Amino acid sequence: MGMKKNKVRSAIGRPADVGIPQAFKDGNIVTRISFFVFGLGNLINKQIVRGLIFLALEIGYIAYLISFGFKALGDFITLGTVEQGEVFNEALGYYEYSAGDDSMLCLLYGVITLVLTLVMVFIGCMSGKSAYCTQFRKEKGMAIPTFMDDIRSLKEENLHAFLLAFPIFGIVCFTIVPLIFMILIAFTSYDHEHQPPGNLFSWVGLDNFAAMFSQGSKLANTFWPVLSWTLIWAVFATVSCFILGMLLALLINRNGTRFKGFWRFMFVLSVAVPQFVTLLSMRTIFNANGPVNVILRELGIIGLTESVPFFTNSLYAKITIICINIWIGVPFTMLSTTGILQNIPGELYEAAKIDGASAPTIFRKITLPYMLFVMTPNLITSFTGNINNFNVIFLLSGGGPDSMDYYYAGKTDLLVTWLYRLTITQKDYNLGAVIGILVFIILATLSLLTYRRTGAYKDEGAFQ
Repeated sequence: MGMKKNKVRSAIGRPADVGIPQAFKDGNIVTRISFFVFGLGNLINKQIVRGLIFLALEIGYIAYLISFGFKALGDFITLGTVEQGEVFNEALGYYEYSAGDDSMLCLLYGVITLVLTLVMVFIGCMSGKSAYCTQFRKEKGMAIPTFMDDIRSLKEENLHAFLLAFPIFGIVCFTIVPLIFMILIAFTSYDHEHQPPGNLFSWVGLDNFAAMFSQGSKLANTFWPVLSWTLIWAVFATVSCFILGMLLALLINRNGTRFKGFWRFMFVLSVAVPQFVTLLSMRTIFNANGPVNVILRELGIIGLTESVPFFTNSLYAKITIICINIWIGVPFTMLSTTGILQNIPGELYEAAKIDGASAPTIFRKITLPYMLFVMTPNLITSFTGNINNFNVIFLLSGGGPDSMDYYYAGKTDLLVTWLYRLTITQKDYNLGAVIGILVFIILATLSLLTYRRTGAYKDEGAFQ
């Protein structure tokens, strides 16, 4: 009996590497039908429980389509046809709202139905592949696994599938479906003039993208300056924190520096304060009547009624934001680079000094290449984070100063803060979705192209 069980277990999964097209091509008529009638091949070969599970899933999906799914797909195409209206109730003497279609729900239910359909296509492929595996074992004279064998396999060769099932389900429900929903909004007229359920919105194709890039339009006149400032901000914020943090780590880590632990503690102390507290404090310190302007007035640098426009002048605001971000970001970089510096082999420095290399040469030939090799992936991550750095901009300047030339954006708004204004304040969800898609394209392109050209990717073991 034990040998039989081992034979069954060793047989499970042998044809698993066969692709779906080959299973359909090489399968018999029962296997091919199993792609459309789920579980048929398993039921015929007396794998009753497995076959019934496949069949129950298909029956449940068909019942869903009949009761709700076909209507959801029809509403997904039209996004609703009946608007909410007002009807006068003569008996009560006032107007009542008549129920209409909700375009947002039409879109959401349509996306859910489409994703569910794709899931059922996958399950159909698994049904056909399961039928082919059973056919293969039967033709080779192998034992056909029972339901208990399937259960045991979840603890052994199929353990990965068992452990990943629930996380994948969560990703589909809470990540993929909302992501598809938000992407599709970019192709609709869902703005402040089309707010469901009072008003319907409709499909507009690429009109929102065309408006964003149309020369001379207010949207385009806002998008390009905001994109330019976003990239400038991300580069300055990333490079300044990296360089200054690395120099600070070098200064503290050098042999002549005493009380290294104390200096590290003093700089890292700022990290212990929540970032939003620091940002709000800085906003208060640099406002028109804040401590900095008061001190400047008392010193006579500016007039008694004057103030430095740290956040009301666009150039001053951008410089102030970058400087404050340095104060926040340098301690984090110092911590990272300190660990890297302490792991650079000391023999490299000793050999360089014996060869007569100067300190700048040692830094340029040894320290900097080593640091860049290790830190480049982190720099890419920091650059991505800075492009989406909502907190610094929103809490310091709020995106201001505002401009009448821009479409609901300020001079220091990043794409992400402009997206926030368009969605939360202006209710232009379609434009917000367009900006979200464009940000993803920009970040994905820059990150992948940059990372594939780094030494960490090309020569992983160079500094081992």
